[in-house]
Amino acid sequence: MLSKEDNELITRTGPGTPMGNAMRRYWLPACLSRELAEPDSAPVRVKLLGEELVAFRDTAGRIGLVEEYCPHRGVSLYFGRNEECGLRCVYHGWKFDVGGACVDQLNEPEELQFKHKVRLTAYPTCELGGIVWAYLGPADKMPPLPKFAWTQVPESRRHVTKVIEECNYLQALEGGIDTSHAPILHRLLTDNSTRGGLKPSNPFVRGKAPNLQVDITDYGYLYAGVRPLGDADIHVRTYHFIMPFHQIRPSRSESGLPTDAGHIWVPIDDHNCMVYNWIYSTSDGPLTAEDRLERGLGNGPLHVDPKTFRSFQNRTNNYGLDREVQRTESYTGIDGINQQDRALQESMGRIVDRSREHLGPADKAIIQARKLLREAVKAVEAGRQPPGTDTSYYTIKAGEDVFPRDADWHQALAPDITKDKILQTV
Repeated sequence: MLSKEDNELITRTGPGTPMGNAMRRYWLPACLSRELAEPDSAPVRVKLLGEELVAFRDTAGRIGLVEEYCPHRGVSLYFGRNEECGLRCVYHGWKFDVGGACVDQLNEPEELQFKHKVRLTAYPTCELGGIVWAYLGPADKMPPLPKFAWTQVPESRRHVTKVIEECNYLQALEGGIDTSHAPILHRLLTDNSTRGGLKPSNPFVRGKAPNLQVDITDYGYLYAGVRPLGDADIHVRTYHFIMPFHQIRPSRSESGLPTDAGHIWVPIDDHNCMVYNWIYSTSDGPLTAEDRLERGLGNGPLHVDPKTFRSFQNRTNNYGLDREVQRTESYTGIDGINQQDRALQESMGRIVDRSREHLGPADKAIIQARKLLREAVKAVEAGRQPPGTDTSYYTIKAGEDVFPRDADWHQALAPDITKDKILQTV
């Protein structure tokens, strides 16, 4: 369980909150690059950590991320004209560049303009991996750019989507770093099912309940679920949790390519988060059109409105739950692995009361994530950088395989995480 005070501490991320201050020390996904596809294209509303913002790509291709409301009379700049290297409010014609500076005031005589005295709050941005990232923290504390391995491959080998989840970021994150639920919630009942999920013959499903190992590192942790398979073998699946809300996991694409994949659970506000879903081919082979549909996961255009980024199946229609499918084909009767996750996580309420939980050994990774988030708050309050703001996570990958019981799975699946990089094993 978590005390009510600690639950408030790490779930509340708005301006001025301790966790919000800590999260502002990281690069945060703000929107997809394709939402701002062309110079002078339509601006896009963005809400991050409770702040209402507008993103736009100017005539020169630079991306601005500024507060949404015009400082003149409070009109939303979402309705603005994106033209000639600036976003112009259509109410009185005040215009702002990507740095937030007011560069024109159409409703004032030129000799009386006071544009040099007016600024919008504006945040630095960068583009990596098909995502526009933003930094909302102090300028002198800006960390290195978030050059995850998946952001460094050609577009043909990577795919990124996003979907709104109607709950606090933490319960979504905790679902993603919880390996013990996966072969239960996501299991199929027959090997011949064509639905997304884990078939009964999969060693991930055949194995017994996992023994967990969590290796604490400077970026978060390496997390392994070790499942006995009979008397001689074990199935091992590794994940990485990278502060404050990233997951890396092993996967295979719909077409069978070896891939790494993961999620980023970014707080929109305290009651909603945006889940960024990424996958990239770890071989030279490109992802296919079928891979990009994400049929089995429930994140692609068949499941999520590509304009609003909301799931077609949601709490209003019980996520498409089909009791006959639940009886004959899948454990849940809900289509799509990540759609199953969203259904269960949203069912807990907008912010779950963790003081009522009963955690066990299978929740070791969740317990450690909460501890790291609390430590990040303390670090920032003490004037230090929180963990995960350096470059040590750039090359790490996740893995999965079957080994003899006495094999060194750590060397095989996590060679980058050497003993000198492990701060503690729990």
